[in-house]
Amino acid sequence: MPLSEEELRLLEQMERALVEDDPKLASTLRGTAARRHARRRVIYAGVGLLVGIVVLMAGAITSTTPLGIAGFVVMLASAAVGLTAYRAQVDDGPVAPGFTLPWRRRTDQD
Repeated sequence: MPLSEEELRLLEQMERALVEDDPKLASTLRGTAARRHARRRVIYAGVGLLVGIVVLMAGAITSTTPLGIAGFVVMLASAAVGLTAYRAQVDDGPVAPGFTLPWRRRTDQD
């Protein structure tokens, strides 16, 4: 069940207060394991993207349409996984007050 706008706003306020009061604790609670996992997924996605390019080019060189399509699908899936993991990694970090990341929805009306 998704959080309401009010609950999201309160949660963000509590997060900001925690970071201001005890930045070291906030950093520990954020967890480096999740960030490490996201970084690993970004790297794997990059490798998958390169493999997709090689398969796509092999399909183009050999005039094998299904191989080219398979390479494109691998590239597309790798890009989607990589961007999702990258956004998760970036969302974990602190954001300056008044700055909103492009993919974050603004919940408080200033």
